[in-house]
Amino acid sequence: MKKSILLLILATTALFSCKEGSKSRLDTVDTKALDSVKNIENKKQAALNKAIYTKYEYKDSKGASLIIENSLPKGGLKYVNGKEYVYVVFWTRINNQTANPLELKMDFPVDSYEIPALPDQYFKVLLPPNEMTYEKIPLFNYGLKDLNSFLDKNTHKSSSLKRTINSKQSSSFYVVLLCVTKGAHGTLRTGLSLKGQNLFYTINDREIHCGNINLKDLTLEK
Repeated sequence: MKKSILLLILATTALFSCKEGSKSRLDTVDTKALDSVKNIENKKQAALNKAIYTKYEYKDSKGASLIIENSLPKGGLKYVNGKEYVYVVFWTRINNQTANPLELKMDFPVDSYEIPALPDQYFKVLLPPNEMTYEKIPLFNYGLKDLNSFLDKNTHKSSSLKRTINSKQSSSFYVVLLCVTKGAHGTLRTGLSLKGQNLFYTINDREIHCGNINLKDLTLEK
């Protein structure tokens, strides 16, 4: 009888020991998986921070945010279509944390713009329909595909963009600057910003009214 009790105690102890060991291994695996996810997210955030030139945060009367992030340039390459051009690729991300859908409308004419900081240089602003995502940040031209084909069809046209960004969602889009004058040189910095319900796109020291949004009473946080 004593032997049976002793065996039962030993078996129970071994069972609990196995369970504790299994739980410990699972906890270790879960911790490693979480650390791996955190490392991936940290790397994404670091890549994003390096790519961003300006960030504007606007708040409504309830304290909810609308955030606009503008990238640094990529490109500066030649494009030939009868004549030689130079293009540069940017992107803008809009994060709508307000309670309402954001209706975004942007338009750029067929005309080109002179940039005072870059005398005798004229730039067209083109809006490819492609969706930009964070995963494309390290890629050539920020992952914008079929750019030459897009330029072939749109260099001599006006450009527009319409998007609905629902509450608690974000959307990113490309902006291509095409220098239509020979001998492009100098540094380009751009960015989308908001004044009231009006959108402005700035190229170095040239501010261009380019569209509007439906949301009201947004104030820039400083």
